[in-house]
Amino acid sequence: MKISIVQMNSQGDKAANIAAAKDLVAEAAKDDPDLIVLPEYWALLGDTPADFHASAEEFPDGEAYSTMTDLAREHEVTLHGGSIVERAGNKFYNTTVVFGPHGGEIARYRKIHLFDVDVPGGVSHRESATIAPGSDIVTYQCKGRMVGCAICYDIRFPELFRALRDRGAEVIVLPAAFTLMTGKDHWEVLARARAIETQTHFVAVGQYGSHAGGRKACFGHSMVIDPWGHVTTQMGDHVGHATGTLNHEYRDRVRQNVPVHNHHVL
Repeated sequence: MKISIVQMNSQGDKAANIAAAKDLVAEAAKDDPDLIVLPEYWALLGDTPADFHASAEEFPDGEAYSTMTDLAREHEVTLHGGSIVERAGNKFYNTTVVFGPHGGEIARYRKIHLFDVDVPGGVSHRESATIAPGSDIVTYQCKGRMVGCAICYDIRFPELFRALRDRGAEVIVLPAAFTLMTGKDHWEVLARARAIETQTHFVAVGQYGSHAGGRKACFGHSMVIDPWGHVTTQMGDHVGHATGTLNHEYRDRVRQNVPVHNHHVL
């Protein structure tokens, strides 16, 4: 199973971000992957709640949604659509939508854990001022394998990932816009920990670089991690894509040799 990870530097211009995503997905598709993954808030990485709300779409309407449908169908690939802002009634969600190779929606996950923190250096983030939390644990099938969904700040809550593992996840995908300040110390450590404890292939796909007029920055360093916790594919400080191959036989051996799934007592 081949997975292409797309690292973006989305800004406040939705049309420009969509155009960039089209080009990046087209380049990634040349590697003939089974799954292409976009980062969190790929269609617009705004500065204020008003920015995010203005970009929201009521599915299945909306330019970002239709773009993902078209890209999946055009390239005959499963497209894990990072996340975009979904409007449902009077609520807004940070939502992953996944599309199968024929362009139809096959999964939808609303981010459960919202990023409300005061980052060292004086920058505050209040995602709850913009977004409502989801509640459902979501998986889907790709190439005959079970894939689990999570988004960014979810990575700090291992109980979600155990739940995905218990539901049969063999691969877990986490699109993100991880901040530079926390990312440089925690991004890889947390992602490798989630891979090790769930014994899954862990795919962490981030935004990279400054946004919001230079007032905020994302860490990037998107990567694919194997079930033993080794980083097998990683991107550097740039926009683009990388493609990694998942070895499911290796995952089965890891689970057989260290059968933690048989030893849970809580």
